[in-house]
Amino acid sequence: MVKVARQIISWTSISIGGRGNGRVHNDKSSGDCREPRNILVIGGSGFLSGTIARSAVAAGHRTWVVTRGQRPVPEGVTSLIADRHDRDAFAAVVAAENTHWDAVIDCIAYEPEDMRQNLDVLSTLASQLVFISTDFVFDPTRRSFPQPVEAPYTELDDYGGKKRQCELILLDGDTGAMEWTILRPCHIYGPGSQLGCLPLHGRDPDLIRRIQLGETLRLVGGGHFLQQPIFVRDLAAIALSAIGNSRAFGQIYCTAGPDIIESRRYYEIVGEVLGLQVSIEEVPVTQALADDPTRLPFYCHRIYSLDRFAEHGLHVPAVPIEDGLREHTESLLAAASTQQN
Repeated sequence: MVKVARQIISWTSISIGGRGNGRVHNDKSSGDCREPRNILVIGGSGFLSGTIARSAVAAGHRTWVVTRGQRPVPEGVTSLIADRHDRDAFAAVVAAENTHWDAVIDCIAYEPEDMRQNLDVLSTLASQLVFISTDFVFDPTRRSFPQPVEAPYTELDDYGGKKRQCELILLDGDTGAMEWTILRPCHIYGPGSQLGCLPLHGRDPDLIRRIQLGETLRLVGGGHFLQQPIFVRDLAAIALSAIGNSRAFGQIYCTAGPDIIESRRYYEIVGEVLGLQVSIEEVPVTQALADDPTRLPFYCHRIYSLDRFAEHGLHVPAVPIEDGLREHTESLLAAASTQQN
C-alpha cells in the first residue's frame, strides 16, 4: 500500500455538478431557514436524527419527530409514536397531525420500502423531503478524487446498495409537488455516538479505554485511507439550510467535513485529547477482506469537494477535526464519569 503524509489538509476543491429533477426554478432563495418552519424528522431519538431535531428547535422551528417511543426525544419537539415498518400506523399518526410540513428530514430510510412510504404518505403533506443517504452508495473499487456526485455505484444489496435503491425511487418516482434533496454523508462523528472511523475500531465503545491502557490499535491498511469525517452538527446545519432553498431542489450532495485526514490521524487526535500516544498496527487489507468482505466500502479513499455548498447557499461544514473530536471525546469521558458517580 502506498503511504501518504499523515496530516490534515484543508480542501480547496474542484466544483462538482449536481443532478436536478428537470424542474425550472426562478426563485433564487438561499434557504437560510431563519423563518420558523414546520419540520418533521423521521427518527429523532438517535445520534444524527436527535441532533437534527435539537438543532431545528434551537433555530426556532416547529419540530415534530416520529419514533417508536423507546428512547427519550429532544426537548421542545412534538413527539409522534409509530414504528415506520407498521405502514398503516405510520400513515395514520402523520395524517392525524393535520399539518403541512415545510420539510421532512428522513434519517432512517434504509430499505426501498421506506422511500416508497415517503412518496405514498408524505408527497401531499410536505413541500420538501431531505433524505439522509450515505457515501457507501459508491463502488469502492472505482472511486475518483474528489469523488463526483455521479460515479459508478455499488451493485451490492448491502447498506450502501439499499440506500442507492432508496435514492433511485426518489429520483424516478412521482413526488408530486414535493421537492427533494439528497445528502450523502461520509463518517459522521460527534457527541451521541461512539468513536472510531475504520475497522477494526469503528464505533468502538471501548476505544478510550484501549488507548488509556496502552493497547495497540489494529487498523486495516494501517489506517492510511483518506477520509473527511463530518461533525454531526455541521451535517444537521446543512440539512436545515436546504429547507426552502430552490438551488438545493433536485440536488445530491456528497457531504463531508472541511479536513482531509488519514484515518489513523483520527485516532491520534483522540490520543492527544487524552494526553496519550496511540500505537497502531496494520491489518492487511487482504486479511480483513477474507475475514469480512462486507467491510470493503471502508477500504478506500473518501474525498469530496465542498464547493457546491457555498455555491448553492447551503451551510458550509466548518468544524475542524481536532475541535470536533475533542468535544466528542470529552463528551464520552463526561458520560463515563457520570455513570461511575
